[in-house]
Amino acid sequence: MRNEVQLITYVDRFGGQTLPQLQELITGPLKGAVGGVHLLPFFYKIDGADAGFDPIDHTRVDDRLGEWKDIANLSEQMGVMADVIVNHMSSESPQFLDYSQKGSASEYDGLFLTMESVFPNGATEKDLLAVYRPRPGMPFTVTTLANGERRLLWTTFTPQQIDIDVHTPAGKAYLDSILQKLSQSGVTMVRLDAVGYAIKKAGANCFMMPETFDFIKAFAQRGRELGLEVLVEIHSYYKRQMEIAQQVDWVYDFALPPLVLHALEFGRSGPLLDWIAQRPNNAVTVLDTHDGIGIIDIGADATDRANHPGLVPPHELDELVERMHRNSNNQSRRATGAAASNLDLYQVNCTFFDALGRNASAYLVARAIQFFVPGIPQVYYVGLLAGENDMDLLAKTKVGRDINRHYYSREEVLSDLNKPVVKRLLELMRLRNSHPAFGGAFSSAAMAANQLTLSWQQGAAYARLEVDLSTKSGRIIHGLAGDEAVVFELR
Repeated sequence: MRNEVQLITYVDRFGGQTLPQLQELITGPLKGAVGGVHLLPFFYKIDGADAGFDPIDHTRVDDRLGEWKDIANLSEQMGVMADVIVNHMSSESPQFLDYSQKGSASEYDGLFLTMESVFPNGATEKDLLAVYRPRPGMPFTVTTLANGERRLLWTTFTPQQIDIDVHTPAGKAYLDSILQKLSQSGVTMVRLDAVGYAIKKAGANCFMMPETFDFIKAFAQRGRELGLEVLVEIHSYYKRQMEIAQQVDWVYDFALPPLVLHALEFGRSGPLLDWIAQRPNNAVTVLDTHDGIGIIDIGADATDRANHPGLVPPHELDELVERMHRNSNNQSRRATGAAASNLDLYQVNCTFFDALGRNASAYLVARAIQFFVPGIPQVYYVGLLAGENDMDLLAKTKVGRDINRHYYSREEVLSDLNKPVVKRLLELMRLRNSHPAFGGAFSSAAMAANQLTLSWQQGAAYARLEVDLSTKSGRIIHGLAGDEAVVFELR
């Protein structure tokens, strides 16, 4: 993976409907600003129950977007990342429909998890309450199969996303077919979606257990055999993330977004600097993604809050959430928690620009911090355009995360690329991609509680970010051997 800024985007929500149109945008107006792209689910079909994260056929490009040769063409221009949804597949998939029709006579019998397959001897109340849940309620859906059988299917997320048994021959063959197809089509990196929930075990919490690590290790090894790097997507207690990072190629730095918000809102660099000193460097850095802004990632361990505190005190974490709601004029409150369906217990649904009260200077400072922290930075398509909350889409779907999943027409994209804050962000991205200092040594410091300095140096090439958190302003000073220093104001 190249040490350049990557774009995270849906194919059909960023200025066009097809892969060739997306490629034209990336290699045209965005040339030099984007060195790689994470294509959010482009598989058949993209408009199921969870915006493509419930694939009917994970080895087929949705015809409305293009075909596999379009993925290959894009990969000739830059690195391409794709998702592997390892935990579940659609209730409309051929495999599930066959199982629903034939039951135990189906070749896919055993592929789909039921309560009985995990708890063959039954489950106590204690067993069920021990299962870690990203959303309220039990992880089961009462289903009547087409053959008349009634089953308790394991559904971690929605009733349309049926969890699979990754250890069965059918499960292994299914996942391997996905890896092979992606590798053959030019994809160089895969993101394991919801992998923390992939292994279930009676009497355990069924989330990031030792058996889960074993699965990730074996899956990553198979990926490497096919020329694929593996990124693991886990929202959890920050020390758990550090443990995960030691066992995988790449891990998200999900603690960074709320800590950057915390630094800018409270005017203190301490918690952010503490994290920078201990965080894993094999990280993909983000401020925004297709999901919400994580809160669990800097909070205390829910299983033992007293002995495993978070990166910020509980009262400040609560206040941070309230400030995000206030900054967004309470729009995020309408998209978060019990206010919206398909809800998450650990995220605030809001664009990052709105979470900062649409303060352009603060937004550019936040992006600069992200780009200076070690790792590979990714910018979500809405964030690239300093996008605002889509309340119309939220009202239409009543899905909280849709507040940050706007459908941009090409005209909207071209118009928004001319916004001053976006033009400045693109300059910043091109600087991050081209300056040789970012291939050198990193250091961080703070002369005062309200200040933050992040620096990179390689030979005579240097780049230094200086931030005043109390005024939410900053500047970058950079230069090359023999050249006069250049000052890049973040405003």
